[in-house]
Amino acid sequence: MSTFHFLWPLTGGLLIGLSAALYLLLDGRIAGISGLTASALGWTGSGISALGIGFLGGLLAGAAFAFAYLRHTNLTVTSSPALLVVGGLLVGYGTRLGSGCTSGHGVCGLGRLSPRSIVATFTFMIVAAITVYVSRHVIGSWS
Repeated sequence: MSTFHFLWPLTGGLLIGLSAALYLLLDGRIAGISGLTASALGWTGSGISALGIGFLGGLLAGAAFAFAYLRHTNLTVTSSPALLVVGGLLVGYGTRLGSGCTSGHGVCGLGRLSPRSIVATFTFMIVAAITVYVSRHVIGSWS
């Protein structure tokens, strides 16, 4: 392992923070993936957003670039695909129910010291910890 193994996550975190700050400064809005995705798909009631489409395009292009040109990781899926789909749908539902996702609340809201975002992020983290504990130690592996 390289002595610079911390640079990848540090660079990614800095780019996320910079993009969220620029979005807030230039457009006056909070950068949240769920809101930008909804606006790109026209689910917000104000039509399809070019900004949302650009965001999703950049997200996909960045992932494609990282996959094509950066180091590769061997991933193994240990859960059933059906369980992953159900989990993804529940996360999406919770995102809409909580009026924002971890990127909007965790990255942007905590930086602004928003009380609502502090509570939301605390709730995300506690529920995630309980879910992992119950699924791994109480119920066992759901593969």
